[in-house]
Amino acid sequence: MKKFRLFTPGPTMVPDDTLLEMARPIEHHRTPEYRAMAKECHELLQYLFQTNASCLTFTGSGTSAAEAAIVGCCPPGHKALIYRYGKFSERWAEVCVAYNIDHKTVDLDWGTGPRADTVRKEMDADPKIDTVILVHSETSTAALADIPNIAKVTREKDALLLVDGITAVGTLPVKMDEWGVDVYITGSQKALMLPPGLGFAAVNDRAWKRVDSGKMPGLYLDLKAYRKSLENFDVPYTPANTLIRGLLVNLRKIKEIGLEQIWRESAVMAKAMRAAAAAINVKVYPKDPVDSVTALVVPDGVDEGKLRKTIKAKHGFHIAGGQGEVKGKIVRFSHMGYVDVFDTLGAISAFEMTLAELGHKFELGAGVAAAQKVFAEAMK
Repeated sequence: MKKFRLFTPGPTMVPDDTLLEMARPIEHHRTPEYRAMAKECHELLQYLFQTNASCLTFTGSGTSAAEAAIVGCCPPGHKALIYRYGKFSERWAEVCVAYNIDHKTVDLDWGTGPRADTVRKEMDADPKIDTVILVHSETSTAALADIPNIAKVTREKDALLLVDGITAVGTLPVKMDEWGVDVYITGSQKALMLPPGLGFAAVNDRAWKRVDSGKMPGLYLDLKAYRKSLENFDVPYTPANTLIRGLLVNLRKIKEIGLEQIWRESAVMAKAMRAAAAAINVKVYPKDPVDSVTALVVPDGVDEGKLRKTIKAKHGFHIAGGQGEVKGKIVRFSHMGYVDVFDTLGAISAFEMTLAELGHKFELGAGVAAAQKVFAEAMK
């Protein structure tokens, strides 16, 4: 009997005890018990984002939280700067188009991330820009943005910085208050180890001042409604009760382990995966790689679809392919959430065996050996 391992960069694997908690009989949300649970979740979300900001929970994917934040923070009279360097950074420009938000887009090569000097250059050239919208970890390409240094620029310019941290929060170092990020968003199905269905937005006082200056052109995603309900740790609309129960279990786990330890372990798994790739003649795709997701270029002569289908059918590992302009060209492995050293070694081994079967030439076992060396060194 094969054990199935979900290695896609969302959804990710959910711990068994979390699944059991969510399988308990459902309870009503307009109760003191729910409010107590929501209060604890809020405090733990503040730890997760490393912030004292309001942490709002939406019943929806991470896109729901991002759309709410973008629309709320960009009322008429404000202009956003959006860098497009992958499928998800493109989506945030689409939100601006859908709501007629004034914005400028800057396209980067996929696999690269924006840097502080380029952000400063764009803002110097257009003084109307007072909002910057970025993806910390561009999931589609596994590319990293330099959020800490970009945040220094936006603070100097007195502009808001909104960050999609969907595959960053809970895996990469995220220090919202220390860095000066105004809104961070994430989703349940990544490092939080839950099924899809919850979006989160941490919104600080600078962002709230902007939100309060305009009127939201919507109802369900109105940030002000969620803030008002948060005063009593309630919700404006029916929440995903069972997911909230699972959220509390997993946030407690994260706090118990400690974010710094999680950040270290994720970095080591990503480093091991990149070392393995080099040892078997497979290229890492992004120029600016993140530690939450590894994207590898499919070798010449290997069919990407057949590679993913075979590794899943024969070895029980479900990995992701590419999207947009890299569809059919890359495969992606997750290092988020409920995954450890030996899961990663297993994924590398299955990847090697499948590549060898499909005709890629290399020394079988070289990738596993290279990864083991990285792990052994980190465990000293």
